[in-house]
Amino acid sequence: MLPLLALTVIVVLCLGYRFYGRIVARNYALDDGAVTPAVKVNDGEDYVPTKPFYLFGQHFSAIAAAGPIAGPILAGQAFGWLPCILWIAIGVVFIGAVHDFSALIASVRHEAESVAEIAKRHIGRRAWLSMMIFIWLALSYVIVAFTDITASTFVGKTEEFEGGAFQFNPGGAVAAASAAYLGLSIVMGVVERYLKPPLWLTTLLFVPATLGVVWLGTKISTAFVLPLDNPQRAFGLIILVYCLIASLLPVWLLLQPRGYLGGFVLYIALAVGVIGIFFGNLRYPGEFELRQPAFTTFNTGGATGMLFPFLFVTIACGACSGFHGLVCSGTTSKQISKETHTHPVGYGAMLAEAFVALIALATLVIVAQGTKLPGPGKIYGDGIGKFLTVIIGKEHFLFAATFGAMAFSTFVFDTLDVSTRLSRYILQELFNWKGRVVSAAATAISLAPPTLFIMTARPPAPGVRPAYLDFWTLFGTSNQLLAALTLLAVTVWLHREKRRIWYTAIPMVFVMTITVWALILQVRTAFAAVRTEGLALNATTMNGVVGLALIGLAVSLMVESVKALKNGPATEPALRDARTSGGGEPL
Repeated sequence: MLPLLALTVIVVLCLGYRFYGRIVARNYALDDGAVTPAVKVNDGEDYVPTKPFYLFGQHFSAIAAAGPIAGPILAGQAFGWLPCILWIAIGVVFIGAVHDFSALIASVRHEAESVAEIAKRHIGRRAWLSMMIFIWLALSYVIVAFTDITASTFVGKTEEFEGGAFQFNPGGAVAAASAAYLGLSIVMGVVERYLKPPLWLTTLLFVPATLGVVWLGTKISTAFVLPLDNPQRAFGLIILVYCLIASLLPVWLLLQPRGYLGGFVLYIALAVGVIGIFFGNLRYPGEFELRQPAFTTFNTGGATGMLFPFLFVTIACGACSGFHGLVCSGTTSKQISKETHTHPVGYGAMLAEAFVALIALATLVIVAQGTKLPGPGKIYGDGIGKFLTVIIGKEHFLFAATFGAMAFSTFVFDTLDVSTRLSRYILQELFNWKGRVVSAAATAISLAPPTLFIMTARPPAPGVRPAYLDFWTLFGTSNQLLAALTLLAVTVWLHREKRRIWYTAIPMVFVMTITVWALILQVRTAFAAVRTEGLALNATTMNGVVGLALIGLAVSLMVESVKALKNGPATEPALRDARTSGGGEPL
């Protein structure tokens, strides 16, 4: 049953790329005669024309972080796997991939500007300001949600499957392996910078070494078990210190080598997932069946437990993600050498992320029904570990599970680093701050809200709701609403250029409706708690305040968009100044 389900989703994704992706591409009238910003500027640093095969891998590893893993697992636990599969497969074809593709081509045709700058050009300065503040708040929730969920995987337990159940083994193997992996990335950065070996040699040495640090983590795990009352909070603060340092380091020292090695970790995890799904029952009959229910309930309890609208914001990445628009318009658009490459890179990579979400969901459904489930990081780690035992045998499960959990934390580190950098960039741009000291101060300010969240989060305890769940729903909501606002900015641009808008306007209206609905319910719940329990510095109060701010910013941007639409088409299409012929003459 599991292989058939996976095969069905793969077919849907392929058909979506082949047919609907081409429909969207035709509406954008992709033109390889246009000179892209990467070719026009080509400074060898930020603007570099890149072959689509290599750019796909880089872009895919940048967007496919921990979101498409944690979200599907959390939603699957709450509502069952069937609603999750339907939203992932249908949502990514008609909404998520269209969003990424649209953000990428819009940026390419606007001198590789960010989504916020595109909004400023077509909607106005107020829209730009609203979107910049919105993005900064959304990134704060990205950082806090992933910091806490990663810290939970570092707190000294690794679950082993035995007949579909969990058995517990001690150790801080995941924390040890993750720390060694980051150290290895720095070594690789130094080697590449000063010794300049060929890429094939670097790959040959450091990719196997990445697997080696997983084995090392299982041997030194006891050194990473913190003897504290709340080790999860301590690990959370350590991760935030990492964010502070990593986001200020030169990209060649950590970000680039870690991203390169992280791409291989992602591909290995995907390959292991495919092998486990399609061949697991051949080696271990009956152990890789669908054991979780297809559907559980429409409401798990409380205002935020309803399938509508909260399924659609719990599974953000994997079906649709506003964070991807920041990547598309922040880095990838500066490397597109031909407009037609935006289709496989923008649309195609998002479909590949949906497959990551499918494998994450598969790690959940093979767990025996009725088993007490831990957090998504541990479910994914042990699930990938069980898939890996199909290749290396059950006797090596500890290594396999450590690799799976480290893969999860690897994807998180990518997200945390990029999110912290983007938060710093936003503050510097808003206030025109320049210089290294100011950069450090802007980073510290960006990390202040996540630090406050981590410090005030309740400690983990048996039977107590994990703290990251307090933040996850608002994180997913803000992420999805950012996608809706990006589609809104693109729709205004298309309308002012007298182009068809249905393929961006329809998903924009759907996502906007769902996310504003979810935000209103969360704000209402938060302020009801404040009336009952009094004002307190806790996650509920902060969620209410931030949720109210996000609604206000979104409404402000929508009002400014309506005003821009009333002004009619632009007299001089803005897309033309970034699209010149090979001889430099306007098309």
